[in-house]
Amino acid sequence: MAANTRDIRRRIKSVKNTAQITKAMQMVAASKMRKAQQLALDGRPYATALRKMALALRALDSEMTHPLLEARPVAKELVLIVSTDKGLCGGLNTNLLREAFKFDAAKTVFVTLGRKGAQWVARNKRDLLADFPLKDAPTFAETKTVSKFIAEKFLAGEIDKVTVLYTDFKNTLTQIPKAVSILPVTDEIEQTDDNSDNSVTADAGDILFEPNAYTFLDALLPYSVHMAVYNAVLEARASEHSARMVAMKAATDNAKSLIKDLTLEYNKVRQASITTELLEISTAQMVLGQ
Repeated sequence: MAANTRDIRRRIKSVKNTAQITKAMQMVAASKMRKAQQLALDGRPYATALRKMALALRALDSEMTHPLLEARPVAKELVLIVSTDKGLCGGLNTNLLREAFKFDAAKTVFVTLGRKGAQWVARNKRDLLADFPLKDAPTFAETKTVSKFIAEKFLAGEIDKVTVLYTDFKNTLTQIPKAVSILPVTDEIEQTDDNSDNSVTADAGDILFEPNAYTFLDALLPYSVHMAVYNAVLEARASEHSARMVAMKAATDNAKSLIKDLTLEYNKVRQASITTELLEISTAQMVLGQ
């Protein structure tokens, strides 16, 4: 019986240590979550305004062409996977990478941001074109390296379409995997976006372009690609920290519940042991009294 109580005490101590770790991770994720969510939310109006300008340029001259607007038959597609470096964030990566299975392996190459995405590509023997490191708080300049690499591959004709696969942040409890085409740019401009104002209209008369519309378009289109990748990273980071905070809170609550159950079991076993000892003493006294 003593050995049993000793085992239960050991388990209680182990679960308490685990609860302390998950609680600390929950607090860290919560502090990062607020900043990441704010960055993601702040970037959405800017992306909407950028799309409005592009729509205005297209409305100004429908014959205007640019290499980044060139739509061609898709013989090879590049998919940029924006995942996480670490786990312990619930089903975030599982749900995201489940969407990656939907792409045709025969005509798809992958570029990854985040260790989990690179591991998935290697494990499933897919074609990995490049793997970029992703810091905890990436800047626009850092993500621009990725978008520039992708744009160069598209302009060189090595790929015909670029899709970004990331986790779209809805709220603290909801994050949804999303695939967005960013090249050719026309696909990205014309698609609807649940996170932004879908009523954007192309009124070229409201905007003046200097020195001319094409020069402005030539500068705007590459920048819109850079912003599309950066916004995807911001959304993915907000989703990651939110999912990890929720997962660690659930783990902490489960640990506390387990500690409560183990404590109750320990008290029952201890009480049974005490009762047995009292019975043995009483029995011995009765025998000696005879």
